[in-house]
Amino acid sequence: MNPHKTCMVAALFVEVGGCYDGQAGIEAWTINDDARRYQGPHPVVAHPPCQRWGRMAHGGPSAPGTKIIGDDDGCFAAALAAVRTWGGVLEHPCDSKAWGHFGIDKPKRHAGWMRADNHGGWTCYVEQGHYGHMSRKVTWLYACHVDMPELIWSKGEQRLHPVALARYGYEKARRIGMTAMVGGKDKTKIRNATPVGFRDVLISMAMSAQMKREAA
Repeated sequence: MNPHKTCMVAALFVEVGGCYDGQAGIEAWTINDDARRYQGPHPVVAHPPCQRWGRMAHGGPSAPGTKIIGDDDGCFAAALAAVRTWGGVLEHPCDSKAWGHFGIDKPKRHAGWMRADNHGGWTCYVEQGHYGHMSRKVTWLYACHVDMPELIWSKGEQRLHPVALARYGYEKARRIGMTAMVGGKDKTKIRNATPVGFRDVLISMAMSAQMKREAA
């Protein structure tokens, strides 16, 4: 039996036409919806916007100081509340400032799951490159009320774009990374995309919250 057909999961803040959209058993709240309004009852996989929580939270080198850290219209707070209420997992880039802002303990690299707070949360560091992303895509997860699976905790192999290596040399190719060389109108979508293999891990985690609920 395919568990996706018997157990619903809500995917919050996901791309239109992305790897969650249109999948059986998945209630996808895309960027055309307001996932802050999610009221259950299904466990969730949440990908809240990260722009105001990352290295360029202040606006980036071209417009420094023009943005406010954490000014995401309450998206992260809503995603965090949904995970804590309904069970599931939230994904954000490594070193997200949201962890400190919301009192979540930061995970150690390559160390597996760690207790994150007093809300039953767990957190970890993992690289999506192990699951099919073109870059290492270092990531933090926050999970509540789910089974914590054994993931691939190791550091991924260095990845250099061959065009960048030929054009700029090793040091700059290493510094700018693989995704910096992705161009075209879909470049942001490609860089932000969740690999199918990683999506399936997150869905399985969320489904375990539903199974725990049914068994209680």
